[in-house]
Amino acid sequence: MKIGVISLGCAKNLVDTENVLGLLRQSNQEIVTSYDDADAIIVNTCGFIDAAKSEAIETILDVADYKQKNLKKLIVMGCLAKRYKPQLEEEMPEVDRFISIDEYASMGSILTEVLGVKISNNYGLTPRVLSGKPWMAYLAISDGCNNRCAFCAIPFIRGNLHSQPMDKILEEARRLASTGVKEITLVAQDCTRYGFDFDGKSHLSELLKELDQIEGIAWIRMLYMYPDEMEDGLIETIASCRHVLPYFDIPTQHGSNAVLKRMRRRTTREEILARVEKIRSILPQAVLRTTLITGFPGETQQEHEETVSLVKAIRWNHLGAFTYSREEGTAAYDMDDNVPQEEKERRRAEIMAVQDEIARSILMEQIGRECEVIVERTDPLTHMYVGRTWMQAPDNVDGVIRFHPMKEHTAGEFVTVRVTKVSGQNLIGEEL
Repeated sequence: MKIGVISLGCAKNLVDTENVLGLLRQSNQEIVTSYDDADAIIVNTCGFIDAAKSEAIETILDVADYKQKNLKKLIVMGCLAKRYKPQLEEEMPEVDRFISIDEYASMGSILTEVLGVKISNNYGLTPRVLSGKPWMAYLAISDGCNNRCAFCAIPFIRGNLHSQPMDKILEEARRLASTGVKEITLVAQDCTRYGFDFDGKSHLSELLKELDQIEGIAWIRMLYMYPDEMEDGLIETIASCRHVLPYFDIPTQHGSNAVLKRMRRRTTREEILARVEKIRSILPQAVLRTTLITGFPGETQQEHEETVSLVKAIRWNHLGAFTYSREEGTAAYDMDDNVPQEEKERRRAEIMAVQDEIARSILMEQIGRECEVIVERTDPLTHMYVGRTWMQAPDNVDGVIRFHPMKEHTAGEFVTVRVTKVSGQNLIGEEL
């Protein structure tokens, strides 16, 4: 059977998609990338915020149109299916099956029943199929979250924290390395709490030390590290490892203690500043990234200004700001969403304008420096190579580096480049 799979949302969703692709390949089904060629399409959805939900619904409806042509089966999985399954089943009869996240253990049996072909029932146990660049892979170390931030629906969608056994993670990392993967990015709702559900303490440092020993993996980074569990020992572990990058993705969400308390965050402004100071005292070259929310219920102009001042004080390398989205089931849902959308957008724009200046000044400091770059593609217009330094994560957020080559290269190869200029949020360089 010819089956297409569409993945929406975050890197953790992409890992789920790749596990489904692994099932299909093991079951000798033909994986196709064109809607016109597919007998069946599986859409893996995000259901976290309004924009993601709208994208998912639009994608489902677009795919459903192909039922008037070649498409026989349409299946929807992921966060949207988990969060709104009864409502979706009633309102979208064109979908043959909605598969909730808590049904993934029976994924093979469900697909067999719906598609009418035998699909292996080994979800998460068979080698997944990488759907992106073959030299880079995301590696999910846990799912779910024990935090109960007032704005976040993830615990209601993904459940409580459940960490992957360490031996399973290491086995997957070795398998990925054997296939040519050189860069691994660890993902979870909260990487710093990896293993808390084992015995009440973090095992992230232990995991990093083991991953650091795997031959063939050159870069190891983590996304989503909460500041309240980032102990000195973890920072020291990162500093001692050869392949674990000093890249800290720390979602802080706000700069006002009053708002952080309303958000049910466990850190204060002062603790965030202290963690950043500690990171930089041990790893002066560390790259810091964060996310912020503007217009949380009750946010005053003064509280917003406290966030702006935190951005200026820390000088993040990378930052993303998002306007508050009211989500059913969260503690903040019943709060008075009293900041007008226009004002939320204005505050977001102000933060990003400040951050753009900071990021550019940090990038300017790279001019004249040599850096290791992983080659990803060539630019057909300029004939320059495009890649990333270790300071740039693979999720299309942190920018890229373009460079003039000395010779031809293949994608996934490492080269040494001297930075010569800055263009927007990107670097320009020349190969040495």
